[in-house]
Amino acid sequence: MTEVPGNNSLKVKLSGLPKAPGVYLFKNRAGKIIYVGKAKVLRNRVRSYFGKRVNDESPKVRLMVSQIHDLETIVTDSEVEALILEANLVKENRPQYNINLRDDKSFPYIRITNEPYPRIFYTRKIVQDGSRYFGPYTDVTSLRTLLKAIRRIFPIRSCNYDLTEETIAKKKYKVCLDYHIKRCYGPCEDLISKEEYNKIVEYVADFIDSKSNAVVSDLRTHMNNLAAQLRFEEAARIRNVLESLENFQEKRQSVTL
Repeated sequence: MTEVPGNNSLKVKLSGLPKAPGVYLFKNRAGKIIYVGKAKVLRNRVRSYFGKRVNDESPKVRLMVSQIHDLETIVTDSEVEALILEANLVKENRPQYNINLRDDKSFPYIRITNEPYPRIFYTRKIVQDGSRYFGPYTDVTSLRTLLKAIRRIFPIRSCNYDLTEETIAKKKYKVCLDYHIKRCYGPCEDLISKEEYNKIVEYVADFIDSKSNAVVSDLRTHMNNLAAQLRFEEAARIRNVLESLENFQEKRQSVTL
């Protein structure tokens, strides 16, 4: 480790950092917080600022490190909790070097819109309109992978059409390519009922909440009930979703074993 700015107290704190997720606060000589950050492992992240690689960082980071006189850490139960706590502390203290967060950059969520035929997508903006949000996510790559899986398994619309009973009755919209490649059931042309569509949306919500086994069980029961009612077309749709979900589970297990 290179020379640490500040006093011996700072060096002692660096040597005793916990191997846990949490938030760290860098302070200047006057005791003012100049930067707030989050870490999956506090010991590794905080000590990296004072290692040899810091010389490869931007001038802003090197200047910040030169002004660190003290630090404080707050251990959290998870990286997600650290993410939320970091955002709150930044908004509360407005640290000099948190440029991105000072601009009120928010964190990624999955949004299920509050519409008759909901859409599901990635967002960083919270809209108080009754939509449901899942997150925040600390890993954008994992979030995008999850969304790709959702679109591959569940035929939820990706269009921005204003689908209401009125616009559908007036035949305002036509099915797009997603319908023809079986990525959407065509609610724009009333090719699936609102009730059936929203039931699939609920399956997606459970899937996001890591309740895949419950989704599979419910899908199978729902498919059998539809078949018993001679609603074979709807039962076939559910069967297709069920098969895609089971295939996804098998592939995921083969990767994790």
